[in-house]
Amino acid sequence: MKILQRAGISRVLRACGRAGLLGALALAAAGAQAATDVEVWHTLTAAHKAEFEKLVKQFNREQSDVRVALKAYPNQQALRDDAARALAAKRTPNLVQIDDNHSPEVIAEHKSILPMYELLKAYPIKDLAWFLPQTSSFTRDTKGRLLAFPWMAEVPIMFYNVDLYKKAGLDPNKPAATWSDLQGELLQLRDKARVTCPYASSQQVEIHLENLAPVNNRPYALPNNGLENGKANLTFDSLYMRHMSLMVSWKRSLLFTEHTAGNAADALFAKGQCAVLTASSGALGELENTKSLNFGVAPLPYYPQVTKQPGRPFVSGSALWAVEGHSKDENRATAAFLAFLAKPVVAAEWHQRTGFLPLTEAAFRAADVSFYNRIPGAQQLVESLRAAPGAVNRGFRLANYARIEPVLNKEFDAALSGNVPPVQALNEAADQSKAIMQQR
Repeated sequence: MKILQRAGISRVLRACGRAGLLGALALAAAGAQAATDVEVWHTLTAAHKAEFEKLVKQFNREQSDVRVALKAYPNQQALRDDAARALAAKRTPNLVQIDDNHSPEVIAEHKSILPMYELLKAYPIKDLAWFLPQTSSFTRDTKGRLLAFPWMAEVPIMFYNVDLYKKAGLDPNKPAATWSDLQGELLQLRDKARVTCPYASSQQVEIHLENLAPVNNRPYALPNNGLENGKANLTFDSLYMRHMSLMVSWKRSLLFTEHTAGNAADALFAKGQCAVLTASSGALGELENTKSLNFGVAPLPYYPQVTKQPGRPFVSGSALWAVEGHSKDENRATAAFLAFLAKPVVAAEWHQRTGFLPLTEAAFRAADVSFYNRIPGAQQLVESLRAAPGAVNRGFRLANYARIEPVLNKEFDAALSGNVPPVQALNEAADQSKAIMQQR
């Protein structure tokens, strides 16, 4: 056999000559050309990270033209630091996860950013009907153009422990819709079910300050939530005085025992230690992995004294931003990966496994009915977000908000600790925020 092979090779050499052989080798090399690499940097939590890695492995397995590699960071600061070094060394990733800073145009203006609408214009994704086309503050500019891929869009919601509700004699299919009704349920959870942590809240600024306004159909900042030019002031009016006073009273009566700036309270709810949790919908990713936990979801409570019907909360979260400075082949490969993520079955799985909102209308329709049946209130909550938002619910834009949020967290903690009266804490938060917004 080896003799025949050597004879065959000799005949090829004699027939083709040296030039012909080199051409044949070149054609063979072209046929075996390496896949185009796409690098994605992210700060996803453990549960979300595992799901994203699973989808990337599926994408890499299903085709051979593009190879996606993920790089995880513990937080946004670590990612930004590495991004600055990468930019200086001209070795930037193709996609990078960036949290909502409530000034998306500022991010888009950076020389290293390729606006998503430009990438998708060059390499369109077919049949792309977004689930949240009207959301203007999260990943769109004032002209409605998409600046980033809203892969991690989420809203604040209320989770509740179904088993503890039953133990307290409460109907788990009818969780409280108002803050006053929730107080009654928390009292029963504390006194009848002997729950030591009736209520906990993660993302305390997002829940108790930012979204208190749109859920009660009020603006968060005036004028027009800063959507026109980003120039507005926070308005902590009587609604905020009412709410902060209520939260302080809950804290003193051991109804509201855990509140965190991040997502630490999520873990307490997952362990069954807390009966009610307000957090971002993305917390569902961790909660779904807790097999012993039986929970439902509901919209954030509202105040009927302020509005007859509750409004929808702001859509926020984080998104994948395309990075400038890559070849056409790499940009085409990046768009191919985004097209895979936008496929209805893929996007539906991501939505159901993470708690992030459906990416497209097709993804919402492709969601498994059993998922919604398993979690009371889930389908109604997501369905309610399909309608166009009102003037006060579209989102908000405020300059330097990343520096304002720590101030708001500090004053919230001060009020709930009892060290500062709620009115003083809110006034101090408004004054400091105004000063920070005016800085360059």
